[in-house]
Amino acid sequence: MTRKMTLLALGLAAVFAAGRVSAAENDTQNNNPNNTQENTMKEEQLVLTQEWDKTFPKSNKVDHCKVTFHNRYGITLAADLYKPKNAEGKLPAIAVCGPFGAVKEQCSGLYAQTMAERGFLTIAFDPSFTGESGGNVRDTADPAINSEDFSAAVDYLSCRDDVDPEKISIIGICGWGGFALNAAAMDTRIKATVASTMYDMTRVSARGYNDSIDEDARYAMRQRLSAARTADYQSGQYAKPQPSADTGAEEDLPQFMKDYMAYYTPGGRAYHPRAVNFSRNWVNTSSWNLINMPILRYSKEIRSAVLVIHGEKAHSCYFSRDAFREMTTGEGEKWAANKELFIIPGAVHTDLYDNLEVIPFDKIEQFIRQAIGG
Repeated sequence: MTRKMTLLALGLAAVFAAGRVSAAENDTQNNNPNNTQENTMKEEQLVLTQEWDKTFPKSNKVDHCKVTFHNRYGITLAADLYKPKNAEGKLPAIAVCGPFGAVKEQCSGLYAQTMAERGFLTIAFDPSFTGESGGNVRDTADPAINSEDFSAAVDYLSCRDDVDPEKISIIGICGWGGFALNAAAMDTRIKATVASTMYDMTRVSARGYNDSIDEDARYAMRQRLSAARTADYQSGQYAKPQPSADTGAEEDLPQFMKDYMAYYTPGGRAYHPRAVNFSRNWVNTSSWNLINMPILRYSKEIRSAVLVIHGEKAHSCYFSRDAFREMTTGEGEKWAANKELFIIPGAVHTDLYDNLEVIPFDKIEQFIRQAIGG
């Protein structure tokens, strides 16, 4: 370090030290118990549905209840907690979320309940701004906050008396597979991560499917989003897309869209009115940060165990293949020993949502238990 850099570092340290002293002196002088600047952790009182409104049958092998916890941004999150019946002592735990735009009553709850049947204490949670969780603006997404939601779940699980804080894992499904990897790159408390039928939402938002969007098209998106922000502020409302009278014939849609519709839409096998997908719709500006903040920049530095699962025939399989290659080659090669890519022959994207004959729960359990030491 040069003398100039050393002096600069010392100067900055002095400034921060002075700031801490001044703040301490100010708190002492004011001694105000009602100081609104205090960063206290207070949870919003959420109104949670108590009846069983999941899109899958309730298991008689686990106990279920609703819980809440908060993230670092002060947003209160709602979750379903599943615990093996008659379980005693400190259990290994798993936090589950996804797909992008779904709610905990759909496939994340199915994953959580199934893993609880296998001896884990699990929670399936609604992301910030969606489902029964808190946060405004509703039906919006943010890569930083949504990655933080996973770490908030780890906060909560780490502080439960019936959880072993050294044996906490996460499962992210679809778009939440990408957020799970982003959380694992930061949060060293996460001992194992499973990304199932993963989407990188920042990549697909910025580049389109199969990276088909170029720089000019991306700039046009930014122009539209910028104009939408002005319009929202002028109107005082966060607008959503207007329904189109001409939606086109369903038979003309790509197969993966038909698969989504068969899962999410009214009459579909997993429709839920609180889900954003095909029920509520995202606000127009929801992709603002997704376009500009790639989430997998440091995935190659993940030292904990990662299992990436995808269907061979899924339109989205390239997200998992590319993410795994990024994690395990080049700079990531030294941490590659506990990483695994598991491709399921013949499976499509939504098979990993709720097809119990396809979702490899045996593999998931084996991988997690090996990573946490039993």
